[in-house]
Amino acid sequence: MKTTTLLRKYVEAPEILMIPGVPDALGARLAEQAGFKAVFLSGYAATASLLGARDVELLTMTEMAECARRIVDAVEIPVFADGDNGHGNATNVMRTMRQFESAGVAAIFFEDQVSPKRCGHMSGKQVIPADEMVAKIKAAVDARIDRDLLIMARTDALGINGIDDAIERMHRYLEAGAELSFVEAPTSIEQMQRITREIPAPNMANILAGGKTPILTAQELQDLGFSIAAYPTMLTYAMARSMQRALAHLQSAGTTAGLAETMEFEEFNAIIGLNELRRKETEFYGG
Repeated sequence: MKTTTLLRKYVEAPEILMIPGVPDALGARLAEQAGFKAVFLSGYAATASLLGARDVELLTMTEMAECARRIVDAVEIPVFADGDNGHGNATNVMRTMRQFESAGVAAIFFEDQVSPKRCGHMSGKQVIPADEMVAKIKAAVDARIDRDLLIMARTDALGINGIDDAIERMHRYLEAGAELSFVEAPTSIEQMQRITREIPAPNMANILAGGKTPILTAQELQDLGFSIAAYPTMLTYAMARSMQRALAHLQSAGTTAGLAETMEFEEFNAIIGLNELRRKETEFYGG
């Protein structure tokens, strides 16, 4: 089954789909091995990993599409991509859509922030006119080849113009052809209830430590009516903390001996599939 068809099946299922945000192919492999059904290429995570920088639209469209391609190549599960604001106007969105579809993603979202955009839980966001975003969604739909590839609309209007405008915008984006809804950064359960009650589409909740949205369990989000729960920063924050601790240990102890919560050579090689590669090499060379 195509990954696009598979992801559509997961989204339409009664059980909420949890998608961890991954910064790279290694994170995607680990998520797949942990049993997750899909992964989310987070622009926040990719920017931190590739540039060591903030999520303020520093990565170009081609850099993000290439990152998506590497992740798709590394796993068998569907990859949900962050298309940011389409990297330009409706014309640019068409090329962005083609590049990400060519990379093999199973879904992509586009947002209505101005350029340069910023992380949805940062302050100082601005949004474009709804008419302009409608044109972007229509352009994405027009450029899509595989009709099973899901297009999600994201609006950041809630924190700027209020929830009424965010919901009204989402209705227009869905009418333009988006199939999934992502209202970014609701600040209360009451707002989350309005989103799932008033928006007639599968809705995604975006959950991050220290963000604006209440931290709820996947079951609680499902009970509220959400179809997807995304965790865009979890692995990035976990990796950063682990690296800090490892470096502090090496600095103070002068050795890696005694370092807690780390892997050893053979264990890591098994995770990245070295044993299977060696088996294939033996088979190829007639060993």
